[in-house]
Amino acid sequence: MASSELSDILNRRQKINDALENGESVKQSFKVVNVYTEFHEFSRKQIKDYQSTFNKYDVGRDGFLDLPELKIMMEKLGAPQTHLGLKAMIAEVDEDQDGKISFREFLLIFRKAQAGELPEDSGLSYLARLTEINVDEVGVNGAKNFFEAKIEQQLKTNKFHDEIRQEQEERRLAEQERVNRRAQFQQKAAIFQHN
Repeated sequence: MASSELSDILNRRQKINDALENGESVKQSFKVVNVYTEFHEFSRKQIKDYQSTFNKYDVGRDGFLDLPELKIMMEKLGAPQTHLGLKAMIAEVDEDQDGKISFREFLLIFRKAQAGELPEDSGLSYLARLTEINVDEVGVNGAKNFFEAKIEQQLKTNKFHDEIRQEQEERRLAEQERVNRRAQFQQKAAIFQHN
């Protein structure tokens, strides 16, 4: 995977050099590394849930959903698409025009859905709605709780920092518990050593 990434970088560099030699202008492209800061409208938990959904269908484990993987995903979600429909879905969010959907581009689907930028009957609209919550799996009460929690979450102003603090507090408590267990073990072990 690393050699493929290096190869891609070197090929892009060669294309840039060739274009500059021919007097063409070159559009710079930058990769955003942190999806948590770029997609601030989603909570950390939402992004992690989207990541697990993405990984579930990324059968090739290459970090992309290609056409066959997207086809399987849509079939399993109960909204199968035609070959042309799948290509249109990819084209809608495929910013780097590589013919497949990266995780960042996958998140664009949900950003566009949230902003109302997807046609109601489009494949991506179905994808966004169907992956948001599966009522068959969680039941009606689960769906109700999900949407109530989502509304409450949107009302929080500083949710990103609150979540980080909560994760840090959970880690701190887990570490404290580990230290306490170790101290208790050492106390019990000391009893046996004195005898």
